[in-house]
Amino acid sequence: MRLFAAVLPPEPVVHELAAEVARLKTLPGAERLRWTNRPGWHFTLAFYGEVADDLVPDLSDRLARAAHRTAPFALALSGGGQFGGGKALWTGALGEVEALRLLADRAESAARRAGVPMGEHRRYKAHLTVARGRDSVDVRPYVELLREFTGRTWTVNELALVRSFLPRSGVAGEQPRYEVVARWSLGGAG
Repeated sequence: MRLFAAVLPPEPVVHELAAEVARLKTLPGAERLRWTNRPGWHFTLAFYGEVADDLVPDLSDRLARAAHRTAPFALALSGGGQFGGGKALWTGALGEVEALRLLADRAESAARRAGVPMGEHRRYKAHLTVARGRDSVDVRPYVELLREFTGRTWTVNELALVRSFLPRSGVAGEQPRYEVVARWSLGGAG
């Protein structure tokens, strides 16, 4: 299974982001970007790639422990930026970002201990991708608008293990599909 650990924003936050993305799509050149859809809006904490079925139970147990050791924390979508010379446009996080980074480190460590092959460790950068460029697009106007954006604060109270299904139809604009495989409450809360 192609898996990753994530924090999923609640519906009211997703609704606010949808309004912001709609505003961004009115800018000239917006059609040159591939906009992500609501089901794909998440903070990826650790990307695991293809995980052998026999490793999933141990990974799940370790993620459950990681969630239990992490207290709920406050977060808001805020600001924005780009990676790869305009290849990815994202909104960031405001609030207890260090707690999010700690949870990301724990999600990565859980995978390593479960035997999931992980690449080189990189410092976690909180971002939620809203668009990708096929070629180099000048995303500065989009980043400028996103800098003004701050959504409502919510309490992050769960860690999710998500399965992704890559597009296979070859139809232009087809998006990956996502399925939550498991959820764990943070801090051991019910």
